[in-house]
Amino acid sequence: MAGLTLTKGNNLSLTKTDPGLQKAVVGLGWDPRTTTGEPFDLDASALMIAANGKVRSSDDFIFYNQPAAKDGSVTHLGDNRSGAGEGDDEQILIDLTQMAADVDRVVIVVSIDQAEARNQNFGQVRGAYCRVINQDNDSEIVRFDLSEDAAPETSMIFAEVYRNNGEWKFKAVGQGYATGLAGIATDFGVQLS
Repeated sequence: MAGLTLTKGNNLSLTKTDPGLQKAVVGLGWDPRTTTGEPFDLDASALMIAANGKVRSSDDFIFYNQPAAKDGSVTHLGDNRSGAGEGDDEQILIDLTQMAADVDRVVIVVSIDQAEARNQNFGQVRGAYCRVINQDNDSEIVRFDLSEDAAPETSMIFAEVYRNNGEWKFKAVGQGYATGLAGIATDFGVQLS
């Protein structure tokens, strides 16, 4: 069953929409447009953000090379190098029951690997979406289809899962960054080596 569809800037209470939700799978999908022949590799990642708007440490940056939070609350479920095929290209599991009390939100990011070297950007990506699925019953709760042209951007915040007055909510963000994944990560306090 399809969930509710949001537009950019909208939010939804996951807690009220699906009161039994404990483990939220954030599914992300995209299809690259025809390019000059260079491989097109998009990567999903997640940032666990505290009340001050920053990560608590670089351990809170979850991506293909650091696929799980130390407490098991956020897990990257695998890197898809091509975006080929139907369905989610990459997924991130958020275990709401394991989330530390000092994490206010999980920011979901998709970036283009080697975008500058390959002269690629989100203007060459179509069919991008983000959705939340209840892992226990495989039902889709909410979906956000990114529709606007983000030609100069090489990374985007697709969505956030955040706490608000004891509830977990989903926000459709759709904010592009021209500074790539490194730009987003450093803005949220990740120390890149």
